[in-house]
Amino acid sequence: MALTYPEIDPVAIRLGPLAIRWYGLAYITGLVLGWRYTVWLARQKRFNGPDSRPTATDLDDFLFWAMAGVLIGGRLGIVLFYKPHEYFADPVSILKIWEGGMSFHGGMLGVVVALILFARRRHIELLKISDLVACAAPIGLFFGRLANFVNGELWGRVTDSPLGMVFPTGGPEPRHPSQLYEAASEGVILFLVLAILAQQPAIRRRHGLLTGLFLVGYSIARSTCELFREPDSYLGFIVGGISMGQILSFPMLLVGLGLVIYATRRPVRAAVQP
Repeated sequence: MALTYPEIDPVAIRLGPLAIRWYGLAYITGLVLGWRYTVWLARQKRFNGPDSRPTATDLDDFLFWAMAGVLIGGRLGIVLFYKPHEYFADPVSILKIWEGGMSFHGGMLGVVVALILFARRRHIELLKISDLVACAAPIGLFFGRLANFVNGELWGRVTDSPLGMVFPTGGPEPRHPSQLYEAASEGVILFLVLAILAQQPAIRRRHGLLTGLFLVGYSIARSTCELFREPDSYLGFIVGGISMGQILSFPMLLVGLGLVIYATRRPVRAAVQP
């Protein structure tokens, strides 16, 4: 017994030779909804404080920086972390983003670089704007994992669980729909946790705390879901039963814990008055 995989055409819209894929639409939707959510948070005086930065205008301008960070970092991540031999053998293929192949850890590093450069250029406190972006990041993760499911890729390990599903490219055996596990944990659950915490004054005032909690939460969710996800065929397990996703998540966990400790120990700044 296995669940039936809902075969969905990866191409959402065909306009002659132009094919618009659900994968690309998922990235656009995640970025746009995440941007609107950060703007909404920034406009709340209880979150951002009156007359303080970043403003909604700052976040409007940061959208382009975030898009560049996600695309460049995500692509370089898959090239450097996962398929260096394949891409360096054909460097032109690195530019073929429309064929798929993105890494969250690479995309995250790209956004971190974009945040540092943008905050320095606009004279905004880095940890304050990173807290807003961290609260919105699970939105993009949710849509990205749904796109993986639609593409029938990154499926889970063989299972006899009633949740098992036969994927078109995964052979005849039922497998964990690990993309949906990640969409639920990295996306829905992490978003709700951060949304609730973001409304707590004691947490909002400690800049960097939400960023740290996001990094910790993601690394735990990703490492747990990797226990159900089939390791990439071209990599397998890196050490013992440890996958590349778990290895890349470990530094995130350490940085996140460091930020949590730093944010809870630093003096709380007084709210800016009108």
